[in-house]
Amino acid sequence: MALQVGDKAPAVLGINQDGKEIKLSDFAGKKVVLYFYPKDNTPGCTAQACSLRDNYDDLQKAGYEVIGVSTDSAASHLKFIAKQNLPFQLIADTDKKLSEIFGTWGEKSLYGKQYMGTFRTTFIIDETGTITRIMLPKEVNTKTHASQIL
Repeated sequence: MALQVGDKAPAVLGINQDGKEIKLSDFAGKKVVLYFYPKDNTPGCTAQACSLRDNYDDLQKAGYEVIGVSTDSAASHLKFIAKQNLPFQLIADTDKKLSEIFGTWGEKSLYGKQYMGTFRTTFIIDETGTITRIMLPKEVNTKTHASQIL
């Protein structure tokens, strides 16, 4: 059962690009933008990350911290961060545990082929750890994602 608006987010989110455990308590007093995306260094995912990067100061001024999540490895995340100059952390959800808890991992189809993958979804988590907003794949505009949040 995927998490819904009103549910508490898990206390431990996962391991970031540096091998450090990321806990919700690390962001006490801030709202968290937890965005799940399919793959590092792909056009849509890069556009989304760059929208968040380019508006990171505005997001922080509005009280948000940004954390990206994909099933890519920490090494892949390090390259993506370096190449795109990303100022926020990326969680390497290689075991798909976090994606399954949030309901963002499932069967997708492309050109009639079925495969398992990540649904591009953004969760807004308030200062108390409660999910207050969920932006589903059809709602997320990769090029203007930061302004959608703000």
